[in-house]
Amino acid sequence: MRGAFGEVGAQALLPWLFWTWRGLMRTPRRAPWLALAAVLLALLAVLMSGEAALLLPTYTQVFMKAMGGYVIQFFPLFLLGALFGKLMDDSGSARAIAHAIVDKVGSQRAILAIVLACGILTYGGVSLFVVAFAVYPIGAALFREAGIPKRLIPAAIALGSFTFTMTALPGTPAIQNAIPSPFFGTDAFAAPGLGLLGGLIMFGLGTWWLSAQQRKLMAAGEGYGHHS
Repeated sequence: MRGAFGEVGAQALLPWLFWTWRGLMRTPRRAPWLALAAVLLALLAVLMSGEAALLLPTYTQVFMKAMGGYVIQFFPLFLLGALFGKLMDDSGSARAIAHAIVDKVGSQRAILAIVLACGILTYGGVSLFVVAFAVYPIGAALFREAGIPKRLIPAAIALGSFTFTMTALPGTPAIQNAIPSPFFGTDAFAAPGLGLLGGLIMFGLGTWWLSAQQRKLMAAGEGYGHHS
């Protein structure tokens, strides 16, 4: 019964938590009382769940043990991925690949060029953070030349880096694909048909939406804008 009341109380607090986070993000000075309210509301949700007495034992005996095992098992994967991404960044290979893709697709299709450049780089194993920083200057130049609103650049980079190549395409080296494999007893190429279908849907709908937003914004008179 206590757990049921705790669940109801926690659900009732969700609008308050959302309002607090929304206010924190929209307040120019990031009022400190909003951050404090978020912490207090989260603690209140824990207290209403009826498990406050088990908070410290759960943290030390369950969470920390699981966290240690996770780090031991997957740290080499993170380390090698970070080293490869750093190598691609410092050597200029990531930028060279992105430039080559843009040259093939053409600057007139700037959104498609950026999405493809990010997708190929991340599918090749380059860290999405390296891809974002490597492709952004190229995207900014292309969007400025084509007069496309600058605010669509993050969306184009996100579509190419964080969606179909990270979670859908078979064989992707992303950790989101590699980590679950031992638990499900599968390899990186499991369910290739569903993966390809899901990847095509993500790529197609995402590109269509970005192109529609481009036409809508440009029809309203919005261009790249005056940015440094």
